[in-house]
Amino acid sequence: MSTKHTDLGTVSYADEYQKELTGWFPNVLNFGALYATPNNNRYRWTSSKTIEIPSIRTSGRTNASRDSIGTAQRNYDNAWEPKTLSNERKWSTLIHPRDIDETNFAASIANITKVFNETQKFPEMDAYTVSKIFADWILTEDEQGVARTPDTTVLSVQNILDVFDNLMLQMDNERVPSNGRILYVTHEVNKMLKSADGISRSISVEDGPNAIDRRVNRLDEVTIIPVPAILMKTAYDFTEGYEVEDDASQINMFLVHPLAVITPVSYDFADLSAPSAVTEGKYYYYEESHEDVFILNKQSGAIRFNITEGSGTTS
Repeated sequence: MSTKHTDLGTVSYADEYQKELTGWFPNVLNFGALYATPNNNRYRWTSSKTIEIPSIRTSGRTNASRDSIGTAQRNYDNAWEPKTLSNERKWSTLIHPRDIDETNFAASIANITKVFNETQKFPEMDAYTVSKIFADWILTEDEQGVARTPDTTVLSVQNILDVFDNLMLQMDNERVPSNGRILYVTHEVNKMLKSADGISRSISVEDGPNAIDRRVNRLDEVTIIPVPAILMKTAYDFTEGYEVEDDASQINMFLVHPLAVITPVSYDFADLSAPSAVTEGKYYYYEESHEDVFILNKQSGAIRFNITEGSGTTS
């Protein structure tokens, strides 16, 4: 991990660490594509915890006349949609210098934070992402004022494609772009898709006449991404890390267009302090971030779910 020296001689990791994490997100987060949404380049910070997203509205067209002109006026409005980040997280650890020496540098801060990111932070971010989107989505309404509700059909190899088609149709009717949609599924549902009625198989001539490719990576131009069931729940306890709530439901299918969400992440502080009397001769690492996941108010139609209600910690 690179460092930056300030005029005071202290070492600050925040800027470089955020850049490094941003590069990791699309590759190591299950929902990494949502952290690469173009919306993350469209907001502005108004405070350490608040962002604003531009929301432009225009009027419709009217009849024209060759013999007269209408009254010139502004027919658009640019409002700013505010979002306040409420997810503040921190982590710290002490590292004894001898632990580094005696483990042949295996216990260096770079290795420790790498393991922490891969086994703790990133799974927690996945859990937070899907549960926050679900929680926000069920509070929204469609254009007719009808509350959003998830599909609760019990999936089987006989009906899974029909359920998928219905979710897609709902998006089509709300004018969601077909290009770019992503279907997140549990590994169990992904296995079901491989055997679904109506799924065709491809035979590779190069690998021999009996070589059948059973992978299902795309369905009607929708990218399919399998996610562990434990990271596809509707509710978690984030007191320390993440724990599935007892009354959580299992998310089986999560169909989304990345343009429907925004995922701001701001690392306010990340620092490694040298051994001192205060730390009793140990290195001290501390990081703190403000991050959150939001649905854009006018884009809730670009999100759909199929769930099994009240499955709790079972998958």
